[in-house]
Amino acid sequence: MSPESPRRPVRSYVLRGGRMGPGQQRALDELGPRFVLPFQETPLDFEQVFGRRAPVVLEIGFGMGDATARIAAEQPDTGFLGVEVHEAGVGALLRRIGELGLDNLRIVRHDAVEVLRQMVAPGALAGVHLFFPDPWPKKRHHKRRLVQPPFVHLLAERLAPGGHVHFATDWQPYAEQMLQVLSEAPLLQNTSDGFAERPAYRPLTKFESRGLQLGHGVWDLLFRRI
Repeated sequence: MSPESPRRPVRSYVLRGGRMGPGQQRALDELGPRFVLPFQETPLDFEQVFGRRAPVVLEIGFGMGDATARIAAEQPDTGFLGVEVHEAGVGALLRRIGELGLDNLRIVRHDAVEVLRQMVAPGALAGVHLFFPDPWPKKRHHKRRLVQPPFVHLLAERLAPGGHVHFATDWQPYAEQMLQVLSEAPLLQNTSDGFAERPAYRPLTKFESRGLQLGHGVWDLLFRRI
């Protein structure tokens, strides 16, 4: 399927009915109108969205948003656009936005591929982050993995020259697939000889720290747009 095809029959996620805590619901009600952008079929004007001209990094599937908020807090001169389909995660990140007083972070609750295709103009992004996506470990589910050649091609086209792609996973077979797909993308170049060291800006999550203590591996991949 072409990366510009309007249909995407296989989703990389399953919508779950997560329970919203009172703090998440309050953040959604109070901060959602300001920080959550509705899905649209035309590219965003990032200067208008953030109220200033700044590089913009898109994060796909931010989960509960703690790492996203911490990265945004440490890089106030960069705009961050977080894309997540689960309402509880959106509420949790909004709560962190309120607690930290962030103004450089916006959220879209929608499918990330459609957001990239419709809401982001070619060459508009300074970076794309994808941390710990669902590895879909069973072989019959591998087609659901987000990191496939059409997706990477679409993503690369949305990056400005010199823009970065940063993926991370704790599932080695998926890490190896990511490395192969990214290495074969003609618009991208690896910044390392294989996997990369974790950049200082990506904080360790509690889950990741626990896994490392148990001897589990984590693989980072950092590529640049040619």
